[in-house]
Amino acid sequence: MRAAGRGWWRTGLGVVFTAFMLFPVYWMVNVSFTRDQDMRKSPPYWFPVHGTLEGYRAVLEQQLPYLGVSLVVGLGTVALTLAIAVPAAYSLAKLRPRGRGVLGFVLLIAQMIPGVIMAMGFYAIFLATGVLNTVPGLIVADSTLAVPFAVLILTAFMSGIPEELLQAARVDGAGVLRTFWSVVLPVSRNSVITVSLFAFLWAWSDFVFASTLDQGGAHQPITLGIYHYIGNNNQQWNAIMATAVVASIPATVLLVIAQRYVAAGVTAGAVKD
Repeated sequence: MRAAGRGWWRTGLGVVFTAFMLFPVYWMVNVSFTRDQDMRKSPPYWFPVHGTLEGYRAVLEQQLPYLGVSLVVGLGTVALTLAIAVPAAYSLAKLRPRGRGVLGFVLLIAQMIPGVIMAMGFYAIFLATGVLNTVPGLIVADSTLAVPFAVLILTAFMSGIPEELLQAARVDGAGVLRTFWSVVLPVSRNSVITVSLFAFLWAWSDFVFASTLDQGGAHQPITLGIYHYIGNNNQQWNAIMATAVVASIPATVLLVIAQRYVAAGVTAGAVKD
């Protein structure tokens, strides 16, 4: 009975903490349906009593291009991150080149550099090379955040791949590239999905690089689309929150779909006892 009582107490505490953490999400949805004249009501409506869809109409009319750009930037960041990080991690984990320890330390240090400092450096470089205010420039900038993280994570995963798999591939006549493509990459599927998810989410939610490197571009991401709603004399809160709700849907769907891959073991079942 005491164990059951402690179990209910812990469950109740967990429910309270979860509700507390999810309350901002609920309030975002609530405000997205609230009329402009009810925004400053005191006390506020805890539910959208006089609900409106004006915010969501604004999303459909004004924000779809921004969402499309964010999707392109996110997918481009994932592709560029994987193209650089996966071979680099394979080299560090299994080929063991000289200076790999120093390189790993440099990658770790790279994650400690504030994004605003990197944005200032990119601004000068992009201005000189003519890629300022462009989608490819934003993809390159966002990838610099994801690549060091991806290399470290993938290296840790690939280091745990049993050497028996690689030796069997060599016995069958596979070279370094064939072993990487046919053995290491399939076994590392879960880690690749994990870093892809984080790279996409970082690019999708980026504001620092977008506001610094793409403020005057013709194609801007959704973070700038939301920012354009906020002005000194005009704050369309229902449109802002409706855009935030719609922008949260792709990230939520990806998290739900990729959850089992992230949680799965990388080498589970790879080698028979």
